[in-house]
Amino acid sequence: RWIKFEEKVEDGGERWSAPHVPALPLHSLFQLRTCLQKGTMLLDLDASSFKEIIDKALSGQPEEVELQPELRERLAALLLRQPRHQPTKSPLRLLAELGLSPCRGRHGAWPWLGRKQPLCPECPPAAPLSFQLRNRFKKKVPRGAEAAHVAVGEVEFLEKPFTAFIRLRRGVALGSLAEVALPSRFLFFLLGPQAKVKAYHEVGRAMATLLTDELFQRVARQAKHQEDLIAGMEVFLDELTVLPPRKWDPTAQIPPPNCLPSPHRRTAVHPPDRQSHGDVDVAAAGDRGGLGHPRSGEELERTGRLFGGLLQDIRRKAPWYGSDFSDALHPQCLSAVLYIYLATVTNAITFGGMLGDATANMQGVLESFLGTAFAGSIFCLFSGQPLTILSSTGPVLVFEHLLFSFSQDHNLDYLEFRLWIGLWVAFFGMVLVATEASHLVRYFTRFTEEGFCALISLIFIYDSLKKMLSLADAFPINWQYRLDNVTSYSCLCNLSSPGEPKQLWSWWGVRGWGGPSLLPALFPQPPATLSGLSRTQCLARGGHLLGTSCQYVPDVTLFSYLLFGGTLFSCTMLKRFRSSRYFPAGVRKLVSDFAVILAILASCVIDAALGLETPKLLVPSELKPTNPARGWIIFPFGANPWWVCLVSAVPAVLVTILIFMDQQITAVILNRREYKLQKGAGFHLDLLCVSLLMVVTSATGLPWYVSATVISLAHMESLRKESSTSAPGEHPKFLGIREQRLTGLAVFILTGISVFMAPILKHIPMPVLYGVFLHMGVAALNSIQLTDRVRLLLMPAKHQPDLAYLHHVPLRRVHLYTVIQLLCLALLWVLKSTMAAIIFPVMV
Repeated sequence: RWIKFEEKVEDGGERWSAPHVPALPLHSLFQLRTCLQKGTMLLDLDASSFKEIIDKALSGQPEEVELQPELRERLAALLLRQPRHQPTKSPLRLLAELGLSPCRGRHGAWPWLGRKQPLCPECPPAAPLSFQLRNRFKKKVPRGAEAAHVAVGEVEFLEKPFTAFIRLRRGVALGSLAEVALPSRFLFFLLGPQAKVKAYHEVGRAMATLLTDELFQRVARQAKHQEDLIAGMEVFLDELTVLPPRKWDPTAQIPPPNCLPSPHRRTAVHPPDRQSHGDVDVAAAGDRGGLGHPRSGEELERTGRLFGGLLQDIRRKAPWYGSDFSDALHPQCLSAVLYIYLATVTNAITFGGMLGDATANMQGVLESFLGTAFAGSIFCLFSGQPLTILSSTGPVLVFEHLLFSFSQDHNLDYLEFRLWIGLWVAFFGMVLVATEASHLVRYFTRFTEEGFCALISLIFIYDSLKKMLSLADAFPINWQYRLDNVTSYSCLCNLSSPGEPKQLWSWWGVRGWGGPSLLPALFPQPPATLSGLSRTQCLARGGHLLGTSCQYVPDVTLFSYLLFGGTLFSCTMLKRFRSSRYFPAGVRKLVSDFAVILAILASCVIDAALGLETPKLLVPSELKPTNPARGWIIFPFGANPWWVCLVSAVPAVLVTILIFMDQQITAVILNRREYKLQKGAGFHLDLLCVSLLMVVTSATGLPWYVSATVISLAHMESLRKESSTSAPGEHPKFLGIREQRLTGLAVFILTGISVFMAPILKHIPMPVLYGVFLHMGVAALNSIQLTDRVRLLLMPAKHQPDLAYLHHVPLRRVHLYTVIQLLCLALLWVLKSTMAAIIFPVMV
């Protein structure tokens, strides 16, 4: 049987072989061409039953090969017999049958294999038969598919071959003729004298291989004469690749390739004089069947009118607004929400903590949570690309630090000064939207996109590793520990005041690393009201710790590293589980979709089972400003001189450039052609939303937000759509991204109510979330071409993959381009590490 690749019933007769590329003898194709030229050919035959088809095929033979009436009757009776089908059964059903009948032979277990039952020719069943309904193979058949039947064999009563090729005018259900219930369109018969069964078999395989070829299918559907079909076969022969004998094993099964060339690309290489014959043009057929939609770029075309681009974005996105919510009703969206929510919460805590340090808690973790929830929700509801995830970014953080330091040095109110800058930025952003400045995005090249994406990805990787290495400072490791000196390790609490006899309480005692021992030993007996003090109690009572092991925390750092690496490994392996050989496709897809969530849950369970005090995710539990000296509303006047509102326009220009570049470069990356987005982009609408949000976040003292590249890429990757039905041996096809607004909206709503979920979130170890961050950075880095070209630098030419650009660009020029890109990336990294980091989006 064939869908795209060949499957054979193996010698045991009880299972199908692995799908493989059919290897045909060249002579069989020539014989098939002869059969088509000399045999019966019926195109657009009107028939409603298999008996009617057979009668017309036998009566429509050419005069020189017409059969005698008695031979026609015998041949018709033979063709109308019940066919045999190899069933496709689940492993559980096979085990059940084996258990129920362990002693039955082959014909006892499969009673229908050894005989053929006559089919009622007058009333062939049109409804699916029971074995067709139970056949699991139907799940592999694409929707709208039709069946083609090839019957070959030898009979003793024929002296010369009987050949017929039939194309029905419309698809007809032919009862049990097909393995699954499908309408049939094409039929091919080849029956002949004995002693040539192998040749007949190879001709039948050649016919089946032709009918699975997409270009030949189009020719066969549109052919009006016999010559048209022969011309289509000639085109197939032109593309044939011949393997020399004794250089390979013909019995070896060639596995299907990872990707196949599109029919449109195949037709482009055919010379015009060989493409058309008769009334059929093979090239035209290929053009009509070309896949994909070219990128129009209309989102970036200038209209020449004020706010013309914005109006175009609104008109483009408005018809999709309803489907932006209905398209989210899929289990995959649930996994995306949980994954991106945890990443967003971790990011909000990280940037909130750094903002608190940079601004004396004028903006802290709580402000980061509330700002992320508010700005993200509004953006998801009204933006042009709702798959974008908003977040604070490094350049904004650097600017906030510089602005706070400047305000402190010149006795200015930081939040009021910041409010005026935010208002000016919003104004400048509106000017950019009105003048359609986003059309400049079309001049961003792959060099720019890859440099920006690589830098942000490396920052994620670097920060994750830096956070993990800093655990050794919070939970020090005793590198001088020796097992032989275990009796000397102790930690004691000294409660004595100066001048009084020391009262020492054992904290870890002689048990050293085995856990706390609160039993006083070898010291004066304490008062009866006190039976032992913990470290916290000791410090609360004014005591201090004495001993060689007081500053060390056993097991925590090492186990945190194990959680970190285990989470990264689990995320990576479970994501790749989709292409595994184990379990059914539905199970593999479900595990891959929920890979990150499963990895986080597994790590949390292990952490809880061991009970170590690893650092946990801590979120604010009270809705009040981090700094008590500020309120929730920032007033524009009163604290600073009047001229500050005018001077604020100068730094606002810098912030506007920063936000415009950061937002639009990320938007270009997210709207790449390879993501196959169907609902279009909205560059002007996105910039408008970010500009208006600047007003609200500045007036409430919340952080400023812009598109987060790595988290947005992770969001899109978690919403990848692939074909649900794929032919045996065929890899699922990437169909695009599940474009909708609900996942982002749910993420930011959950972020806002995380304040009330602190008792639940406190069980998630921070090393686990840092492992997720590292996974996101690595995944984003692997999504760009720069990573592939860096690998080429380290790879001998004979081991390099078959990349398309290597066919057209000399390898030395590819390496030169890569080296220049790496040098620019290193320069950006150095720039990012200094106070000049605020201008790094402009340098990109």
